Amino acid sequence: MMIRVTLPAHLRKLAQVDGEVTLDVEGQVTQRSVLHALEACYPMLCGTIRDHATQKRRAFVRFFACGEDLSHETPDFPLPEAVAKGKEPFMIVGAIAGG
Repeated sequence: MMIRVTLPAHLRKLAQVDGEVTLDVEGQVTQRSVLHALEACYPMLCGTIRDHATQKRRAFVRFFACGEDLSHETPDFPLPEAVAKGKEPFMIVGAIAGG
């Protein structure tokens, strides 16, 4: 399946891409399968979105799709059908902190 992924500006710069990227994801479309495909295509992103050892999402990274915050879903939870069909992007967003 061809999945669309948007990245925050600092990760687009690191990956040397403009705009969203398109990835071929094998099997079920989940956060884990999308991130595996993303890191396979852009190895410089390994460790930036999720921890190397635990594979857990970094604290200041959020996942959105179809207007929903999916950051706290399990990594193997299926992403919405619109994402799986390439109609909507899987959005990786850098969280903003401060006061």
